[in-house]
Amino acid sequence: MVSLEQAVSAPMCTRTLGDLGARVIKIESPHGGDFTRYYDDAVHGLAAHFVWVNRGKESVTLDLKSAAGSEVLHRLLDRAQVFVSNLAPGATAKLGLSPADLAVRHPDLISVDIDGYGPGGPLSHKRAYDLLVQAESGACAITGLPGAPAKPGPPAADVCTGLYAALSVVALLHERAQGRRRSPATASVSMFDTMAELMGYPLTYTRHTGVDQQPVGMGSPAVAPYGAYRTADGHTVVLGTTNDREWQRFARDLLERPDLADDERLRTTADRVARRELLDGEIGGWCAGRTLEHIQCAADAAGIGNAKLNTPSEVLDHPQLAARDRWREIATPGGPTPALLPPPVLPGYEPPMGAVPELGSHTEAVLAELGLEEAEIAELRASGALGGQPR
Repeated sequence: MVSLEQAVSAPMCTRTLGDLGARVIKIESPHGGDFTRYYDDAVHGLAAHFVWVNRGKESVTLDLKSAAGSEVLHRLLDRAQVFVSNLAPGATAKLGLSPADLAVRHPDLISVDIDGYGPGGPLSHKRAYDLLVQAESGACAITGLPGAPAKPGPPAADVCTGLYAALSVVALLHERAQGRRRSPATASVSMFDTMAELMGYPLTYTRHTGVDQQPVGMGSPAVAPYGAYRTADGHTVVLGTTNDREWQRFARDLLERPDLADDERLRTTADRVARRELLDGEIGGWCAGRTLEHIQCAADAAGIGNAKLNTPSEVLDHPQLAARDRWREIATPGGPTPALLPPPVLPGYEPPMGAVPELGSHTEAVLAELGLEEAEIAELRASGALGGQPR
């Protein structure tokens, strides 16, 4: 697999496929490479973003604006099964790497193009970053509090688009393995389409009611009680119900409040949503007089969903991750660092968890695989097609 990628969405796609066994050759500009390498220097001088989504890849530097660099890329694509890209609008076309171009020169290549808004619309020309797409899709408007919209913390547009792209690659490879060959074998996934899909519930609700649901912070506009409450020992517990039967257990068995369970004003989900403030006041007062451990034990006994609101530093030491041995050590150019195993657990398969590559560190080895002699590689480097000597 060859990738012409940057930021998060395409790197997440290829890292996911690499975790499942694919070989990923990441093409980077010799003039700095993937810009997320330098967002910060948190991981031994390398950016946390880059370390997160680029383990196990081989970095090859090519100046694709040069004829020699472009020709090397095409030689790589002659041998590849899959090509993934997520450059700025129009960039792949300028390089002669649009899906249509690839279908002609590399008819057996599966190509997946990730973009911001999809072709053919009034926003198709715009750059798309995670925050921008989350705002445009309405996700920020249903996050936070009324009058105080917020970006959902994780880069949901980037990550989910990358996962949809990886799923597309798997589907096309499966189709080919079954002897069915799509022509051209291409897929495109836009961040905006992905976020519109993730907005499925609020969009469906608004279409049929005419109501733009307001964000409720640590809660849901669809159900109640469902929220976060401070405990007597200074923690925050998250408690939730999703149906009327759970509400009955919540009121009778957890709160020991049969009066609330029998209150006709709170009988249905819609009733409880309409009286969210009443419920939050009762539950908040109950939690404020009890420790987190007491509340969680009582909730578990009553069959009520519950969680502790954790900070990232607390998740690093989370006992669930430790007990299930979810951390592995990976190499980076500056030294080893822990990284989480990928979410899929496949019996008998251990994810490779390869090193995070230094910029261009695999260039000469990969070009040698293509049959280039040392002198030819030296000539390409001297011409600027590969950049300077890798560190």
